[in-house]
Amino acid sequence: MLRKLLDRLAPHFDKGGRFEKFYPLYEAIDTGLYSPPYVTQGSVHVRDGIDLKRIMITVWLCTFPAIVFGMWNLGYQANLAIEGGLAAPTDWHRYFFTGHDPHSWLDNISYGAAWFLPVYAVTFLVGGFWETLFSCVRRHEINEGFFVTSILFALSLPPSIPLWQVALGISFGVVVGKEVFGGTGKNFLNPALTGRAFLFFSYPAQMTGDSIWTAVDGFSSATPLSLAAEGGVDAITAAGIEWQDLFLGRIQGSIGETSSLAILAGGVLLVIMGLASWRIMAGTLLGLVVTSCVFNLLGSDTNPLFSVPWHWHFVMGSFAFGLVFMVTDPVSAAMTHRGRWIFGLLVGVMVVLIRVINPAYPEGVMLAILFGNLFAPLIDHFVVQANIRRREARLHGEQ
Repeated sequence: MLRKLLDRLAPHFDKGGRFEKFYPLYEAIDTGLYSPPYVTQGSVHVRDGIDLKRIMITVWLCTFPAIVFGMWNLGYQANLAIEGGLAAPTDWHRYFFTGHDPHSWLDNISYGAAWFLPVYAVTFLVGGFWETLFSCVRRHEINEGFFVTSILFALSLPPSIPLWQVALGISFGVVVGKEVFGGTGKNFLNPALTGRAFLFFSYPAQMTGDSIWTAVDGFSSATPLSLAAEGGVDAITAAGIEWQDLFLGRIQGSIGETSSLAILAGGVLLVIMGLASWRIMAGTLLGLVVTSCVFNLLGSDTNPLFSVPWHWHFVMGSFAFGLVFMVTDPVSAAMTHRGRWIFGLLVGVMVVLIRVINPAYPEGVMLAILFGNLFAPLIDHFVVQANIRRREARLHGEQ
């Protein structure tokens, strides 16, 4: 019945139809529900049976461990604060949720979902509006890349951010970070990170910095990175936070960035299916390890961050989330095999440099990845030129 309905509506959206301008919207719904009715014209080169739409949906599904744990942790941290008398729920949450037991899975997941789902709904609707508008004006298909951009942007935000700021941030990320350069595949910056960076520098009081807001009224606490800046690992453990708490994600933080374990579960699936570059991940991790070890050897009497070992850097802040979902963006990252190693190393080194050397900025992942995005085309250029010179030298040698 649905297939017949879409077929009847098709002539109205085709060229010359009454709703020709809205063909991208019809096409997105049609191909989202069914396989495209048209076939490739001319020479066909088939590598496998996956297309862009399936890639994006698969990446989106790989974020589910982080989504589910993020919602549970939001409720857990809020209910823990409520139970301890440190904060009170907002008026509308008090009306809809009578149970605030931090030991109840249902209380935690329902309370967390009540904060996360509005953030994601605003992200998807506002960002989807811009995607549809640009597609209709340019008369091309709606790019499926926004499917991933929307969820990554929402998961990178703190839970208590005002919804109007969510709308503003995703608008900046989609329009300025991607569409003005031609849309998916033509942007040189990660759109989700571009939107988050805009919010961070425009509205720092509502974003994660030295402190993180919990999903209750007027309650926040210091982030592990800000604690480390004051007294190194000892300051973190003195606050009752152990390494395994950071790895599992039982801490306050942005919605989907707290649990390294949940994030890595999605990352393993992405690597197995060939949707994320293991070279970029390995290079980024190697850059983090080497740089942090160098700082450990140098030491400092005035900067406690010099003493923080690499395995603490790995679980603090948004490093794991950036490692799996952000730095591996196939559009804004390096394309060549060797370039991916260099790109990853650059990002990993920059993360530690920004965290340790710059006292005014407690987190380095976002800026490090955006910095790497700027250099990715240049890295690929030099790698390709080096390959050309090697081949020319080999050919001359054979002659």
